[in-house]
Amino acid sequence: MIRKFLRRVFSKSAPSHAPALIPVERHHVRRESISPAARNTVSRLQEHGHKAYVVGGAVRDVLAGIEPKDFDVATDATPEQVRGIFRRSRIIGRRFRIVHVMSGGETIEVSTFRAGNDVESEKDEHGRVLRDNVFGNLEEDAARRDFTINALYYNPTDETITDYHHGFADLKQKTLRMIGDPRRRYREDPVRMLRAVRMAAKLGLAIDPAARAPIREMADLLENVPAARLFDEMLKLLLSGHAVECLRQLREEGLHHGLLPLLDVIMEQPMGERFVWLSLASTDARVRDGKPASPGFLFATLLWHEVLADWEQRKQRGESSMPALHAAMDEVLDIQAEKLVITRRIAADIKEIWTLQPRFENRAGRRPLRLIEQPRFKAGLDFLLLRAESGEAPQELADWWLAFLGADTGQRLAMLSPEKKPARRRRRRKPGGEAVDAAGVKETE
Repeated sequence: MIRKFLRRVFSKSAPSHAPALIPVERHHVRRESISPAARNTVSRLQEHGHKAYVVGGAVRDVLAGIEPKDFDVATDATPEQVRGIFRRSRIIGRRFRIVHVMSGGETIEVSTFRAGNDVESEKDEHGRVLRDNVFGNLEEDAARRDFTINALYYNPTDETITDYHHGFADLKQKTLRMIGDPRRRYREDPVRMLRAVRMAAKLGLAIDPAARAPIREMADLLENVPAARLFDEMLKLLLSGHAVECLRQLREEGLHHGLLPLLDVIMEQPMGERFVWLSLASTDARVRDGKPASPGFLFATLLWHEVLADWEQRKQRGESSMPALHAAMDEVLDIQAEKLVITRRIAADIKEIWTLQPRFENRAGRRPLRLIEQPRFKAGLDFLLLRAESGEAPQELADWWLAFLGADTGQRLAMLSPEKKPARRRRRRKPGGEAVDAAGVKETE
């Protein structure tokens, strides 16, 4: 503890690295580009004598011409001080406490400047930081961020950007560059390798050679990342609107083996690969158009062909069709659970989509009428349409269901095939007059 205290004291007295202060005439980001809630949060903190900035992804995205999903604020105020300024706020987190400030219908995440990770930080045997809860100053906060383009601090009051690591120039030059030594930063947090791929794809950046070179050889570090965190990062990647490019980049960097254990197998199947890419392209289009995208639907497409293969093997071994399908689904999802903690709700959505597929093949009687009442029918139909587009399912089947869905009640009834009645057993009589079936079993009259 004494060594850590002395290190902190002397590091504060060390000469600081002067940041670039970029005026609005160069970066062209006006305060109106920042949400009113974020502007108000920064203003209130500054009025109480604190430093405060809009930081990270919001600044990066505005500079890149992308509308930010949310706005984060960094300040030198402690969580307790922030809580005292904003009545509608709450402190959350254990590893590092942050404050959620509610303003209207928006929530602004406010974090206190953090110090960098040093030799005293709690780490595992691979170098991954386990505890990171030391407050710091603005320069230290910038140094501990992962990429230069994420270490930009925008002040809505005077419309300047504070830039310690040339992130503004890197963004203009379409380069993704790591702050500090890439190998050490990847050991601190292996998820940074995935973030590099996601950000490069989203922003159209080239990963700096120094940051790209270690990725393939250090990919095994992802084995040590908690499965829940890995799943969250995969969701961000797949729902980024650039999933096609992300997945291609993951495969190029050799990272997909540590994410979806079955992804490489899927992509080696010609039909499965087409199905996956069609699904990713469809999801990207929805995200870019501002439409909702379902994580359950996306994971269902990624894993479907493994389910198909397992299902077919079980049927060949003599298992009944539907029990075999349910067993195959459980097997595939259990394998994924070793790497990704797919939430129960999403797993339930995945299973419902899969179990609907064989039911689409039965168009007799009133079964189709009951099927369209299922809560996940629309998702299941979209899945069927994707299967037909990839060549796996008959296009005629997909067209029939589209027509059936768009028809009125009378038209639907006319489209239904007759229900096949079970074959009646022939009856014959024994010489004594008793009725028996074809097998000679006595029947009760």
